[in-house]
This record gives sequence, structure tokens and C-alpha cells, in this order.
Amino acid sequence: MKSWKKVALGGASVLAVTTLAACGNSTSGSKTSSSSSDIKGTVRVYVDTQQKATYESIAKGMSAKYPDLTVKVIANASGSANAKTDIAKDPSKYADVFAVPNDQLGDMADKGFISPIQSKMASEVKSDSTDTAYAGMSYKDKLYAFPGSTEAQVLFYNKSKLTADDVKTWDTMTSKAVFATDFTNAYNFYPVFFTAGTTLFGTSGEDVSGTDVASENGVKAMQWFADQKSNKNVMQTSNALNQLQSGKASAIVDGPWDTANIKKILGDNYAVAPYPTITIGGEQKQLQAFQGVKGFAINSETKNQAAAQTVAQYLTSEDAQIKLFKALGNVPTNKDAQENEAVKNDDATKAVITMSQKGYSVVMPKLPQMATFWNNSAPLINGAYTGSIKPADFSAQLQKFQDSISK
Repeated sequence: MKSWKKVALGGASVLAVTTLAACGNSTSGSKTSSSSSDIKGTVRVYVDTQQKATYESIAKGMSAKYPDLTVKVIANASGSANAKTDIAKDPSKYADVFAVPNDQLGDMADKGFISPIQSKMASEVKSDSTDTAYAGMSYKDKLYAFPGSTEAQVLFYNKSKLTADDVKTWDTMTSKAVFATDFTNAYNFYPVFFTAGTTLFGTSGEDVSGTDVASENGVKAMQWFADQKSNKNVMQTSNALNQLQSGKASAIVDGPWDTANIKKILGDNYAVAPYPTITIGGEQKQLQAFQGVKGFAINSETKNQAAAQTVAQYLTSEDAQIKLFKALGNVPTNKDAQENEAVKNDDATKAVITMSQKGYSVVMPKLPQMATFWNNSAPLINGAYTGSIKPADFSAQLQKFQDSISK
């Protein structure tokens, strides 16, 4: 999903509602912490439009164990990227369970829009999930959503133009072929600041005063952006996929949500790898990415909390995550699901899991200040790239940006 790229999918209308009552087969592999007799009533679930059919199929499996439970899977055209904004309009009318990216959890938790996950279920999530996934869905020492998939961008490339060795370093890759990207997209390129050695909201991601981008390391990152303007094989574009499809570009960074499309575009020339290293401040360092986690949160105004949390847990179970991987390419957060043969043998998934490791990515912070971060970081990066921010002004602009997100 493009949740962290701030790509809205359309208006706020609901496209479809499917009622899932007592039909279908049970799905193994899910855990529940409440008695079956306690789980009843109707639970409404918002999912991104393209995932609706898969979640309908998964939800049918609940009917055998919970015959008095009805799950309505709703395709929300506004998309999970806008969950924080949409629930604030009227929480009482929002879904009981809804898909959400982890960077929005802090703001919703602080405003009381979502419920913490009950302790027994939280313990199960911690045991079953990767450390990154659990951390991504936690805020102020509480779990606020069930993790369902993990997202870190990877490098997709045309293997008729570039070899696996070529894409290990940015300098080699861009000396041999065109790399297309968008420097107005902070999701893509703010992590260069991490590569340079800065932190965002501290090492925990929850320290409002813990950003140190206004530093010598921050200036090194700004200079790297500026240097790309004169790199003839770095293409600035608002649609890198189109450039890949046209053959004008041979490499892009993108996420697992576009894997199937990129496979169609490149055909037999499809290849994928973790991010390359870059030369920054005279040193070769691993280019990092944002690590996002996507899952399901519970509306705090939902009266039937036990049923809602049980549904969310079921929709993110091991079996559910494997189905979503096979249908949509979602990368599992469940440790056992990551050991599934189909998951382990998928090149894009392996690259995403590599990018999930320490030193390759930073978990997306969840503080409310992230809204200001997104608004102010993109002009900073693009300004350095285009030259509208001059090197003499790098330090001052970094300080201005740091101050804007530190309150």
C-alpha cells in the first residue's frame, strides 16, 4: 500500500459492503482470547479497495467458530492513508475495525480515537510477530493495532541493463543506467538523513526533542541531494513506473504494493534487490528506507470491543497473512508466515525482509508531529536537489525544519 506516500485513493464514499454471516470454512492458525459465546453481533471493517475481496474470503472462516458474529468488510475509497483524518470527522460513524499505517497511531491514541489491544492478545502478537512489527504498532508502551504486513521499499531493476553487482552501489548503478525517482517524495528520500547518521525523534521514535538533523551529518545529506542534480542518469519524475515501462529508466525504488505491476512491465527482465550503498560525506554507507507496518486498529467508540479485537486478530493471523501475500504480495509480519515456502522463495519479499533489518531501515515514527514532518521535509529535500536551497543555507534550513517538528 502507498499509505506512507500520502497517496489518496479517491473520495470518502464507501464502495461496497459485504455481509459475511454463517457460511464458509474455518481458517486455522488464528488465536483468540475470548470465549466463542462472547463474540457476537456485527463488526464493520474498513479495508483499502483493492484488498476487499481477499479480506472477504478470509473473514468467511470466522463463521464456523462464531456463528453469532457478522463481519461486514467495507471497501473504503478514502483509503487507509486517510484514516486519521476520516475518523476525526465523526468517530461514532467510523468502522469498528480499520486498516491503518503505523505512523498515524500516535495521534489517534493521544486523541482517544483508538483502543489499546487487550493484554493477552498483545502478548500473543509480541510472541508471533517480528520485533519490528510489534514496535511499529506500539506507542507509549501499549500495542494499538494488530500488525498485518510490513512495508519497506526495495530496488526494482531491468536485468538486461544492470547486473546484480551493478545495483549494489548507487555510483555504479547510475554510471551504467538511468534511475528514475521523485525528490518531492519524502517517503522515498528522507531516509538519506538516517544514512548520514541523524535520528528522527530519537532512537525510540517517540522523543519530540530527539531530532538531530540540524547537524554536520544533516548537511552531508543535503549535499548528497544537491549532487544528484548533476548526475545525468538520475531522472526526476512524478511517475517512475511510467519511465520504467517506456524503457527510459532501468531502475526505480518502490514497495511490495507494486511488485505484480512491475513484474508485468519488465517481464523476463524483472529483478529486485535491497537498496544500494551510497557515497555520503566521502564514505560508502547503506542507503536506508522507512520501515512501515500496516495493520488493524479498533475504534474506541465501538461498544463490542471483544468482538472487534477478535476480528482484527483473525484478519492478521498467520493464515490470513499468507493468503494476503499470495493474493496481493503483502509481506507478512508473523514470524511463522515468513517461513512459509512461498514467502521465502519470493525475491521481492526477501528483499523487503532484508530491508527490515537494523541498518537498512528505520521504523516510521508515530508521533502526532509526523503530519508536520511530511509537510516540511519534502520541500527541504527537493530544495537541496533543485538548488533552490543553496549550500550556504543548508544549516539554517535544517534548523528551521528541526524546530518545526520539535514542538
